[in-house]
Amino acid sequence: MAAVDRPATVRPPATSRDLRPSDAVSGEEWDRAQAELVEHLRTLIRIPSVNPPPDGGDGELRAARQVAAILDAAGVPTEILEPTPGRGSVTARLHGDGTGGEPLLLLSHLDVVPAPTDGWTHDPFAADLAAGHVWGRGAVDMKGMVAMEVAVLRRLAAEARAAGRDPASDPIPGLTRDVLFAATADEEAGGLHGAGWIVDHRPELLQAAGAVNECGGVSVTFGGRRFYPIGVAEKGYANFRITVHGTWGHGSMPRSDNAAVRAAAIVGRLAEPGPTRLTPAMNRFFSLVADELGGPTGELVRRIASPEGGESEAAIATVCDEMYGRAARALLRDTASPNVIQAGVKYNVIPGIAEIQVDCRTLPGTDEVAMRAELRRRIGEELWAHCEAEAFLAAPAVEASLETDLYRTLEATLRDHDPEGVPVPVMAPFATDAKHTIRLGIPTYGFSPLRLSPEERFLERFHGVDERVELGALRFGLPVLYDVVRRFCG
Repeated sequence: MAAVDRPATVRPPATSRDLRPSDAVSGEEWDRAQAELVEHLRTLIRIPSVNPPPDGGDGELRAARQVAAILDAAGVPTEILEPTPGRGSVTARLHGDGTGGEPLLLLSHLDVVPAPTDGWTHDPFAADLAAGHVWGRGAVDMKGMVAMEVAVLRRLAAEARAAGRDPASDPIPGLTRDVLFAATADEEAGGLHGAGWIVDHRPELLQAAGAVNECGGVSVTFGGRRFYPIGVAEKGYANFRITVHGTWGHGSMPRSDNAAVRAAAIVGRLAEPGPTRLTPAMNRFFSLVADELGGPTGELVRRIASPEGGESEAAIATVCDEMYGRAARALLRDTASPNVIQAGVKYNVIPGIAEIQVDCRTLPGTDEVAMRAELRRRIGEELWAHCEAEAFLAAPAVEASLETDLYRTLEATLRDHDPEGVPVPVMAPFATDAKHTIRLGIPTYGFSPLRLSPEERFLERFHGVDERVELGALRFGLPVLYDVVRRFCG
């Protein structure tokens, strides 16, 4: 979003800053933990745990074994799960004294999307350390969070040993709840070989009072203020394969029922944005940001939430840059992105069949049936008559309550570590493994805390070239996550 100069708002002092558990750890110890975190992250990036894996690929399993080795060396017992050959997940548990209720789950995933090297300035699997960043596929999505969670577990285990306890079996000093950890396979393709399988077959490894996961607690600078959106909801998805029928023929005699021509018209219609719909999570997000900013900028943010599509779009165009504009538009509607288009067998043969694969992301309240109806509306009856649409992967949108002790702990801890920052609830435009934990009734929040430089283009790092994470952001996030664990489980 565009930066707007505005006098700093005077905020009340944090009430619990002097109670941060991380303050009992010296700065030198945190620096050493940070250095270890970075090296563990670099080691994980160098394991190309690409999903889908190449034939015979076992990158996810090797990443799981690496995480297990790091934790085992700290005295934290682990379990590796391999329901499908090569598709490995790793889990662990540290014990509290049992008086505080159900555990806290630290959730993350080990798989990454492919990284064609074209356009990268650093090898995506070299894990280079340069210009104050760790570079490589997975640095942001989401091996950085894996390394941060592992660092917290190692810190807790070290504190147990210092107290003469065995972290493999004895309660961690000061913890009343257990801490669960799960770094899973296959999140980037639905999680069926990872978190989904664990929920179906080993739910006791995940069952918790709440969970923290990727994509939240990351600072965003807008209007001269620093916000920390915490993920309280995420869109679902319904991926469709649309088969378009036409008539085969000789390329020397063009015809209007060419399946490729029909597919092209369909793609053009799908690319048009659908109607806007404001969800409760996004209504709260825009209202809080607008109230915090005030003045003309705040009013423009408030107009983004307008039910009038034209007014909303005008406000987005005025106050948002391209990156934030894309995110705002996606969070206000069900989206359809035609990403794979296939047609034709030879240059001089008119194709009689074409296929379009469409990535649809759905707001809460939109199911697969409703999304199919929306696709039909966009495509139009004259073209829909020549189509067959099959949903090949689907999951519902997910929402978690703001009225939980865990959410309040996330907010308070961010304020204590950055008194000028403003935590706000938000919906993610994509899906995570929360689509599986919700089946166990676990409220799951996007919270991988990072304080970024104002110019950082964080959203563009996901699945993009030159994925990287700032060293300073990791240094900020590590004690924040530690304090969340200590406070919620203490």
